[in-house]
Amino acid sequence: MEAARALGASDLRVIVRHILPNIIQPVVVQAAIGMAGAILAEATMSFLGLGVPPPTASWGAMLNDGRAHLFDAPHLVIFPALAVMLAVLSFNFIGDALRDYLDPRSRIAVGL
Repeated sequence: MEAARALGASDLRVIVRHILPNIIQPVVVQAAIGMAGAILAEATMSFLGLGVPPPTASWGAMLNDGRAHLFDAPHLVIFPALAVMLAVLSFNFIGDALRDYLDPRSRIAVGL
């Protein structure tokens, strides 16, 4: 960045050519992993009754409603819990795979 500035590059050119390519990878990875946290936060708040209003479906509300019928109808708790688990695990795996794929230090030199 200092070399580009010394050669007379404008602010827009420095941002587009030097800053943006270096921040894209962490932002994309953080967004994928942040989605997992958002799903868990929404399910937790809905489970506690502080989430979306009752006519709207929510995994946390489904877990809270099924808690009263845990012994007579366990599927009311198992399936929403599995859905939350799979969604969070999927977003974590996607974020990890994107981190590995977009990391320039872990790329293998082909043809050497």
